[in-house]
Parts: sequence; structure tokens; C-alpha cells
Amino acid sequence: MSCWQTVQDYAFRSLGFGERLLPRSDFTLCEHFVLIGSGVIWNVYFGIMALSLGFFLATAVAVAKASPTSRWRPVAEWFIFLFRGSPLFIQFFFAYFLFLNLKGVHPYFDPFTAAWLGALIVLFLNTAAYSAEIFFGALLSIPKGDLEAADAYGMSGWSRFRRIVWPTMLRLAWPAYTNEAIFLFHATTLVFFSGFPAWQQRGDALYYASYFADKTFNPFVPYPILAFYFILLTLVIIVLFGMVNRRLNRHLPQAARTGLRPRINLIR
Repeated sequence: MSCWQTVQDYAFRSLGFGERLLPRSDFTLCEHFVLIGSGVIWNVYFGIMALSLGFFLATAVAVAKASPTSRWRPVAEWFIFLFRGSPLFIQFFFAYFLFLNLKGVHPYFDPFTAAWLGALIVLFLNTAAYSAEIFFGALLSIPKGDLEAADAYGMSGWSRFRRIVWPTMLRLAWPAYTNEAIFLFHATTLVFFSGFPAWQQRGDALYYASYFADKTFNPFVPYPILAFYFILLTLVIIVLFGMVNRRLNRHLPQAARTGLRPRINLIR
């Protein structure tokens, strides 16, 4: 079988298109790259969806925590403490059994026991908690001069938040938020170890890497390929978030602009 034929058969297998049966023997390097790359589609899905939804929840939670008079402040503090204080894998474990019990109560909760929704909810809440703490720190770091200038112009309420507080918060928080985005995409590999089942044996990148490692008894081929794909994802995130960072700092002098300095999270 040619490499192009392998691409046609397995490029979108993780989405349910192409060959249903996995190769059983005589694995080629092309099959490794194509199948693991097919699984990366799910990791990208988890990362993009969790990051996009978590951004808005994180903003709301950070604002609630930063407001001394908000009735939602204790809720925001406990939400952040709960999801930052417990390991992500344990959160997957408890969420799966929670959804499994709810499934027995009403069939409406059936989709929640699948990885595409149940695991996504856990990732969404987890990244929202970490991002909220980042945004909270940025809110506390907003220069008082900016707020006083807004007051002098007669801004208040939503107008003050939209035009002064929120843009400044993003500008200050963006380098740290970029690191959170990188870690989130790496954390999507934990879905493979969670209780959420892969749909019809169509799993993420780690699912296929583990399959090849188990069949060939050689982990030194599939796992470096898996790392290669995630390095590419990291580079894409750095480039895209760097463009946003330059946009957020476009009004500052060149010497005052803060660049992105992504760091690998060895221990979270």
C-alpha cells in the first residue's frame, strides 16, 4: 500500500471516515504519521472548544472575584480553588461517574458520558479556573492612572469595563494566558486515560500512539511522532497568540511592548 493510499484510508479515521479496521502488522512510518495525525484532530477539537468557551467564563469569574461587593465573589473563589486545587485526571474521573449516574436518571444525559462532550466540559471548566486566576491578577495590576482617566472622562459601568478595564486586563494577562493555552492542548492527551470512552475505537492522538506501541513493542517510534505533532501545535499557538499580543500592545512604544515568553509547564 502506497503512502498516498494510506492517507486516503486513514487521514480522517478518527472522525468516522475511511477504513474501519486498523492495520494489524507490517506497520509503516506513513501509517504512524497518518493515524496519529488523524487522532490529533480530536486534540485540536478539545483544545479549541475548551479554550474558546473557557475564555468567556474565565473573564466573568475573574471580574466576580475582583469585585469586593459582588455576591458572586465567594462562588468565584471556590470555583477557582476547586479546579486549581485538584488534579485534572481526578476531575475526569469524578465527572464521568457523575454523568454516568445522571444518565441512569434521564436519557438526556447520554451524550455527557461520551468523550466529545463530557471530557470537553471538564477541560472547559479546568481552563476557565486557571485563566480566571490569570485574569484576576491582571485586573489587580491595572494602573490606577488608567482608571482615574476613565473616571475623568465620565466613563462608568459597562463603558468603563469595555473600553479601559477589559483591554488592559487582556494586555497584561496575555503572555501568561498563552502559556495556559499551550498547557491546555497538552492536557487534552489525558482524555485517553480518562473514563470517557473513545467513540467506536476512534480516539485521539495518544490512542493511536499507544496502539502502535502495544503492537510493535517499540514506543520509540509512535511517541516521538506524537511529540512532533504537539510541538507543531505549540508553534501554531505561539504564532497566533503572538499576533494577538502585538495587536493588544499596538498603542505602546516599541520599547514598552511585552513579548511572549512561553514556558513549558512541567508541574502544574
